Amino acid sequence: MVAIARYLNVTLVVPELDKTSFWADPSEFKDIFDVDHFITSLRGEVRILKELPPRLKYRVQQGMVPSMPPVSWSNMSYYLHQILPLIQKYKVLHLNKTDARLANNGLPLEIQKLRCRVNYHALRFTAKIEELGRRLLRMLGENGPFLVLHLRYEMDMLAFSGCTHGCTDEEAEELTRMRYAYPWWKEKVINSELKRLDGLCPLTPEETALVLQAFNFDKSMQIYIAAGEIYGGDRRMSALSAAYPKMVRKEMLLNPDDLRPFQNHSSQMAALDYIVSRESNVFVPTYDGNMAKVVEGHRRFLGFRKTILLDRKHLVGLFDQYNNGSLNWDEFALAVKEVHADRMGEPTKRIVIPDRPKEEDYFYANPEECLQQPSDLQRSSF
Repeated sequence: MVAIARYLNVTLVVPELDKTSFWADPSEFKDIFDVDHFITSLRGEVRILKELPPRLKYRVQQGMVPSMPPVSWSNMSYYLHQILPLIQKYKVLHLNKTDARLANNGLPLEIQKLRCRVNYHALRFTAKIEELGRRLLRMLGENGPFLVLHLRYEMDMLAFSGCTHGCTDEEAEELTRMRYAYPWWKEKVINSELKRLDGLCPLTPEETALVLQAFNFDKSMQIYIAAGEIYGGDRRMSALSAAYPKMVRKEMLLNPDDLRPFQNHSSQMAALDYIVSRESNVFVPTYDGNMAKVVEGHRRFLGFRKTILLDRKHLVGLFDQYNNGSLNWDEFALAVKEVHADRMGEPTKRIVIPDRPKEEDYFYANPEECLQQPSDLQRSSF
């Protein structure tokens, strides 16, 4: 939204966060991000207000201004010709959905660079979150290198995606009931196995254990789990825990008193995981969620830090061949490494798919317009 406001030369009001989602997180923008830093760091780019002036705020409260979601993946022409006239007419326009509303490609270079300045400089977590994140990093660093596993195997993720591979019949029924209970989850009838074969399901904890072992990560490697509560609990985590006994979570490293202010505030808890994920020696996401993509891009921005981007569609076939005996362990491990030889977060061009932006590479996962190439990084180190 900052980039759009800059292009249209309009004032931006500090964003409001959605409080009606599944997580029902009451956090405000100011509870997660340093608002003063956000405003001052962008002062030369766009005017930002903490809140509307009273007269305009009253008009919004009385429903006298339009509220609408922008069209997803739109270019600047849409905002110039469709959105700006509404702002000029009503003086205020409430955009009620702002995720993925700007195109990945085909935008002016200065707009793409501004998006990076916002993400990597203007958006800074609150002092409370930053301090606790640094404490987590110190504790992990005292025990050597660590890998962050963004293990998307929470109940809501499985219910939303319809992925039930490895679940009991009772669990699959519970997940289906949950999916039908939330009307804003549009897709209801889902074939779990077909979706899995298409690579559209998060890896299970058991599959994740096989992948890490195939990459030859030593059993003594610290594994930090960046996730909510894993569905199935200890039963589903047993294989991963046995393979990597030095597996930790923030709840294991910090005192309950440290985390008490963050309880029932999933976005603030995720911010802690974001800090640890960004700074880890290795980052492995098991699903392509928004956080995973943004962390991937941030790690590229910080010097192409090792990020293993799993090819789930290819992996599913390898898992099934290994489990049915078609591949022995050495064959399986070699195939896993070969598939991912060029999926380690190294410099690459974004994939552009005209007319199918949802299927192309996400800008924030690979903001190549803002990245120093390895030769530039080497020169700047002298």
